[in-house]
Amino acid sequence: MELWREIELARKRIRKAIRRTPLVYSDTFSKMAGKEVYLKLENLQKAGSFKIRGAYNKLSQFSAPLKKKGVVAASAGNHAQGVAFASSLLGIHATIVMPVGASMAKQTATKAYGGEVILFGQDTDEALAYASKFAEKGQNLVHPFDDEQIIAGQGTIGLEILEDLPDVEAIAVPVGGGGLIAGIASIVKKKKPRVRICGVQAVRAPSAFLSWKKRKIVEAKVMPTLADGIAIRKVGQVPFSIIRDQVDQMVTVGEDEIASAILTLMERKRVIAEGAGAAPLAALLSGTEKISGHKIVLVISGGNIDVHLLDRIIEKGLAQTGRLMRLEVSLRDIPGALAKIADLVGRHHANILHISHERTAKDIPIGYSRVVLALETRGLEHTREVRSALREEGYEFRVLS
Repeated sequence: MELWREIELARKRIRKAIRRTPLVYSDTFSKMAGKEVYLKLENLQKAGSFKIRGAYNKLSQFSAPLKKKGVVAASAGNHAQGVAFASSLLGIHATIVMPVGASMAKQTATKAYGGEVILFGQDTDEALAYASKFAEKGQNLVHPFDDEQIIAGQGTIGLEILEDLPDVEAIAVPVGGGGLIAGIASIVKKKKPRVRICGVQAVRAPSAFLSWKKRKIVEAKVMPTLADGIAIRKVGQVPFSIIRDQVDQMVTVGEDEIASAILTLMERKRVIAEGAGAAPLAALLSGTEKISGHKIVLVISGGNIDVHLLDRIIEKGLAQTGRLMRLEVSLRDIPGALAKIADLVGRHHANILHISHERTAKDIPIGYSRVVLALETRGLEHTREVRSALREEGYEFRVLS
């Protein structure tokens, strides 16, 4: 059966198990990009990402004997949670192999959904190889992307987008192994061939991007990335056969662009997205030669981000936009010196978030102290104003961030 028909059947199978996620217009991002921008909020999906769609579609078709054998899956997080949750709904035992470095939050969530978690390998590819050994002993391997039933489940997102926004011109989708974009492209291109499908990858994990350009599967080195959900060495064979022929555009985004997109989504739309989920917005806002089309849907694929990582991203994003500045200042070690500089900062309407004070280090001259100030400011112009005021008062300092 053709894949687009499988996608229509998949929607019927999974309808009661998933949440039909909202498609929302963003006035803010539309103005920023000069386009009409809509967000497909799969971060609001059950288990926090789109993965439940494919997992439930596959597992719901298991016979009783297959269910009894149980399933095994490998994932850094979202597929793990999707399979664990779908298995719990269907009464199937799930063994989930996760890389050793998988976030504690995703490990905990996977266990909470009923999955038996085993840590192995340094990345998803190594975890998947280990999971295959369980399959050799009889368990059913649920591949995260190289499986038509998984792809069909993910493709139901495309159906929802077309129903909610019939005149959509382009859909931007994060790409790792390729299952999500393959499913969306299959159904959208069948029903609305003129809609452009754009894939977005992290520049530190560019297999699908390179494969699409060379029109053959290319294995790529994966470096640490905020978009860990799409950090795959090699795009899947089944998805690539679709990506090669039906995806119109593939772009990559860097770490700073991803971090900025995460922060912007949170600040401007109150949307919590993980790195992979924010990648389409990162591509849209990063400027030249990115997403084509005027009426665009960005698939925010998931929101399962570790809170500690989110805290670091917020701090980095504020520093990049000039709203967080850290200064190291040399002060005379006399009464009132610290109060004087604090007063100067306050008069220029910067907010002191944190102060550290050191006078005993070997590299600090006798009679002086070293103070590090973390300042909240309005932006780059405001930070320049504060630095200028410090120089005019004769302070010696260096900018740490």
